[in-house]
Amino acid sequence: MQRWILGARPRTFPAAIVPVAVGTGVAAESGVVWWRALLALVVALALQVGTNYSNDLADGVRGTDGPDRTGPRRLVGSGMASPAEVRFAAGVAFTVAAASGLILAAVVTPWLLLVGVASIAAGWFYTGGPRPYGYLGLGEVFVFVFFGLVATVGSAYIHTDEINGLAVLAGAAVGLLACALLVVNNLRDIATDEAAEKRTLAVRIGERRTRILYVVTLDGGLILGSLCALERPWALLTLAGGFTAGPAIRSVLRGVRGTDLIPELDRTARTQMLTGILLAIGLSVPM
Repeated sequence: MQRWILGARPRTFPAAIVPVAVGTGVAAESGVVWWRALLALVVALALQVGTNYSNDLADGVRGTDGPDRTGPRRLVGSGMASPAEVRFAAGVAFTVAAASGLILAAVVTPWLLLVGVASIAAGWFYTGGPRPYGYLGLGEVFVFVFFGLVATVGSAYIHTDEINGLAVLAGAAVGLLACALLVVNNLRDIATDEAAEKRTLAVRIGERRTRILYVVTLDGGLILGSLCALERPWALLTLAGGFTAGPAIRSVLRGVRGTDLIPELDRTARTQMLTGILLAIGLSVPM
């Protein structure tokens, strides 16, 4: 069980939890159906785990995650699990996401089925398939769209039956925070990814610009989240996330590399969770 928990990458779970919490906060004024919110959380977490397993599988088979990897060990790359086992685990996770999404689609709108299919396909083809877009430097785009806009707006929509500007703005903030986690992860792996010909955005733009991009995504998430205060004043609570973002930003700008960036991954995940929960609370407080 321990290896499967490791392969699920719990550090990335804030990327699934935060958009559902924030989208639910957006819908609080109209009224929240709590079982729908819980089901949306199951969908988001299952998609995250399925994407992580499929990423582990594809990178392991391609040899990207070898023994010289600077980050945590991967299931296939380290030999802890076979490709067939990890493929099955990814399939189970995506099946859970599909089944839960099917229930939501049945009670909300059939259009959610298309969103679900697109989300699963995006998770699989991130590093899977003949031309994985994660190897083309498009990983941040996927994260911003699906773990930011789609997940947040969708989590609000299942309660309100509408797409509004507040949900989109909050989704953009959530998307940037999720991107910051991917950016610092790819910053850590520049050397090994480049050697494996994995052309992430960090590899393409270089170390210096990646560090700047990290600051832009993390601070941008805080700023966009606080702008939700134009409609829900308590959203200014979002700015308190700067207390955990500050040390991470200073460390990244100072030039730490390799395994020394692992603590900054943890700080970024904590910032993402703290900021997201504060934004969700701020959006939920009545005017």
